[in-house]
Amino acid sequence: MKLTIVEYPDKRLKEKSKEVEKFDKELHVLLDAMYKTMIESNGIGLAAIQVGHAKQILLLSIPDEEDQQSIDTLIEMINPVIIQTSGETTYQEGCLSVPGFYEDINRYECITVNYQDRDGNTKIVEADGLLSIALQHEIDHLKGILFIDKLSYSRRKKFEKEYKRVQKEKKLSKI
Repeated sequence: MKLTIVEYPDKRLKEKSKEVEKFDKELHVLLDAMYKTMIESNGIGLAAIQVGHAKQILLLSIPDEEDQQSIDTLIEMINPVIIQTSGETTYQEGCLSVPGFYEDINRYECITVNYQDRDGNTKIVEADGLLSIALQHEIDHLKGILFIDKLSYSRRKKFEKEYKRVQKEKKLSKI
């Protein structure tokens, strides 16, 4: 299964993802293809909606101290729900669906997430640091929220202007 990253301003990114009810071979094929796409795109997280599947599925692969990502540390979450939050932090986020743009976003410092694995088993993870931030970012995708939606009005207007300029330059460079 070959997947392509859906990029802003594609309307599909605003779609709310549906709960996964069947934990079958089809789900496993999608998860495996998402992992391949995420790694090939140099991402640390990917929500299914970012590859055109409106399902409550996300992957995370936080790099280790040597900046390496291993399938052994891959986290696959199906139907994730944040059940507890604490603290506040700000982190400069980027997104595979909004390539080349980074903005400071306010997030919870620590979160607890209830989810299911690829076989439907219920699990809980407590996260802080980059894992907490990445989880919140990907869970937002499942709700149809992009990190740029969290910007203040003036920052959002600045982003829109810059984004249009970059898109125009890309088109001109292809001519």
